[in-house]
Amino acid sequence: MTNLPSSPVILQILPALNQGGVERGTLEMADAILQAGGKAVVVSAGGRLVPSLERLGATHIMLPGCGRKNPLVILQNARKLAQIIKDHRVSLVHARSRAPAWVAKWACRRTRTPFVTTWHGVHANNFPGKKAYNAVLAAGDRVIAISRHIGKRLSEEYHVGADRLRVIPRGADILQFSPDAVSGQRVHKLSESWGLPPDTPVILLPGRLTEWKGQRFLLDALARLKTQAPMLRWCCVFVGSCPPKSQYGQELMAQAQKQSLTEQVYFAGHCQDMPAALALSTVVVIPSLKPEPFGRVVVEAQAMCRPVIVTSHGAALETVQHGMTGLSVPPADTEALTEALAAVLQAPPEGLQAMGHAARDAVLQNYTTQAMQYATLTVYDDLLGTTLAPHFADVLAANQWAADDHKNTQAPFHPQAVAG
Repeated sequence: MTNLPSSPVILQILPALNQGGVERGTLEMADAILQAGGKAVVVSAGGRLVPSLERLGATHIMLPGCGRKNPLVILQNARKLAQIIKDHRVSLVHARSRAPAWVAKWACRRTRTPFVTTWHGVHANNFPGKKAYNAVLAAGDRVIAISRHIGKRLSEEYHVGADRLRVIPRGADILQFSPDAVSGQRVHKLSESWGLPPDTPVILLPGRLTEWKGQRFLLDALARLKTQAPMLRWCCVFVGSCPPKSQYGQELMAQAQKQSLTEQVYFAGHCQDMPAALALSTVVVIPSLKPEPFGRVVVEAQAMCRPVIVTSHGAALETVQHGMTGLSVPPADTEALTEALAAVLQAPPEGLQAMGHAARDAVLQNYTTQAMQYATLTVYDDLLGTTLAPHFADVLAANQWAADDHKNTQAPFHPQAVAG
């Protein structure tokens, strides 16, 4: 029996299902596929998010070595994936990372299955052969860019035409990341666990401890702030873990000690409750030294009505309107970042509140998880001739009516607001 057009089997493939933006996007799309009446299959080497995926009702299939770059392993896995496609009557394959995309490309070619890719990362062309390796993410029947910044790069460097390119920004879960959803108890518990001084403005930098995320840049600005405005009260929390075998975290702590910041700077490690962490903050700083492909944490902070300070390159130019929904500073400009921090810490509460509300409004209009899900389903529909996206919109509308009946606040979903 063949699949009905209204109930396609969508297979997503990625290296593993551990924590990260790609993994979260995979679960979000599996959920959307199921809500739209399709069947969701995910192929990976496993990980701690597999139980969460399966609780949604999706099927997970283990493919060891799914993220390995070895050409022989890729060929072996391509044969295995082709068999999976046949066994599960897969209608379309969506690849989200380079090595799995090579696996999927060859398997889809063998089985004549529609092939979609999403370009999530930086993926620089900094040594010979790298561009050819990256190019698989520009080889889909449809190619999804997670920002206009990435879309421009795909168009100019990889010659992806408008017929195949779709710009679909990543989104924030506006119910989870909402000031109304985070209790004071959660915020207080987190503050106590970090040992923060009470009634002190919190500067928050959420991000993995890696050089390009700009932690050193922020420490330099904080040292300058302490010298130039000694009367200002503040503390700064770096939220994020260090990659295995990296000494960068220790180097940051040594830098903080050298700059006499140890009493005001906290290294919190991984945080399980990011909505509470954002609610705890006075300002969220994303001082990336390289252009962010999207920067989901920016829109999550904005969804929490928090003012953000970002560096003015990459997708941050799309998500932050300087002076309205946040502040932007030139990359690595310590003086400008210091001035921006001082401006926020000295701003009247009503000014920060107005910026926070403007930021959340912008997220509701442009950067929600639901909008990303709907737009991605339209890509599947375009290739398959199905109606997943309209069905998904109907489910959201029904859920909205139910929420309204229980007087639960939820922003209405507007498919027409989705970027194309």
